[in-house]
Amino acid sequence: MVISCNTGCGKNAVLKRPKTGDALCKECFFWAFEEEVHHTITAAKLFNPGDYVAIAASGGKDSTVLAYVMKLLNERYDYGLKLVLLSIDEGITGYRDDSLETVKRNEQQYGIPLKIMSYEELYGWTMDRIVEKVGRKNNCTFCGVFRRQALDRGATLLKVDKIVTGHNADDIAETVLMNILRGDIARLQRCTAIVTGNEDTIARSKPFKYTYEKEIVMYAYFKKLDYFSTECIYSPNAYRGHARAYLKDLEKIRATAVIDVIHSGECLSVREGVKLPTQSICERCGHVSSQPVCKACVLLEGLNKGRPRLGIGKSSKVQERLGENHKKEVSGKDSQGSNHVPNGVALEGHAEVKSLDF
Repeated sequence: MVISCNTGCGKNAVLKRPKTGDALCKECFFWAFEEEVHHTITAAKLFNPGDYVAIAASGGKDSTVLAYVMKLLNERYDYGLKLVLLSIDEGITGYRDDSLETVKRNEQQYGIPLKIMSYEELYGWTMDRIVEKVGRKNNCTFCGVFRRQALDRGATLLKVDKIVTGHNADDIAETVLMNILRGDIARLQRCTAIVTGNEDTIARSKPFKYTYEKEIVMYAYFKKLDYFSTECIYSPNAYRGHARAYLKDLEKIRATAVIDVIHSGECLSVREGVKLPTQSICERCGHVSSQPVCKACVLLEGLNKGRPRLGIGKSSKVQERLGENHKKEVSGKDSQGSNHVPNGVALEGHAEVKSLDF
C-alpha cells in the first residue's frame, strides 16, 4: 500500500518517524530532522558566532551524522563556526583502529580537519593492555573515565571554545535510568543538561539531545553516509546494556518512552533538597573533578602500581584508599626527601608526567 507524505508535497512516504508517527518522503524527513537539530541548537543558544568547535568523532553513526549536520547547518544558517574533528584512540585492536579509518575518510568528505589523541600518548596505556590487567568486568569504567578526560585534553590542546558530542535521546534516557537504578538522583541534572561545564572548563553540548537513535540511523542510511557500525569488542557486559534493553522494551509499548524518560529526569533533577556533586579541580592533573583527586588519576595510579582495582567502587571508599596510599608514600620518602611519583600519574608541574604530555 502506497502512503503519501504527510506534508502534502505529493511524494510517496518512505518511512514513518518513530518520534512523531509522521509518514514522510526522504526529502521531507531530511528537512524535518535538520530543522529539529537547528531548533535545539538555537533554543539552547549552544554557540556564538566565531566559536571554534570540536566535534567528538568516533566514526560511528552518531558522530558521523553530527559532523555532517553541523557542517550543513553552519553553512545554511551562517553560524560562523570553525569546526574540527577530535578523535580519541583508546587502543582497541580490531575496533578503534578500523573506526578511525572511517573518521579519516570523513575528514576528506566533509572538509573538516582532524586531530587524533591516544590513550597511549596521554596515559601510557592502551585499552587492550588495561583489559589484560583488569579483565572484562570493569573495563568500561576505565575507558569512560579516560575518554572523557582525553576529550578535554585534546580540546585544550586545540584551544577550542566548545565541544559537541553525538549523545542522542536514547543515550540520555539510558543514563537517566542508570542513575535512578543506582539511586544517584543528584546526578540527574548533569546527565540531562544539554550543556555541561563551567567557566573553568570547556563547555560540552549535545545537539542531538532530543533526537532519536532510530532517526539518526535512518538519516545516515538515506544520506548514504560513511560510518562504522561494529560494536566495541569490550562492551557487551557493560551495565548500560541492561538499561538500553529495558528502554527498548518500554519503547515497544510506548513510542514516546525515550523523550518521556528524559523529561522525567529533568523534573526529578530540580527537586528541592537534591544536592549536586560540587565540581572543582583535581589537585594532581588540574582537570575538573568532584573529588580532590579525579577518577582518571586514581585509576591510572592503580594501573601503574599493579593494583588496577584501586579506583573501582564508591568514590568515598576510593578516596579513603588513596589517602592511605598517600600516607605510606609520604612516610617512605627517598634519601633526598622527595616523594616518588609513579610513571604516568598526572601530578601538575612534573616534567615526566605522561598524562600531561600532549
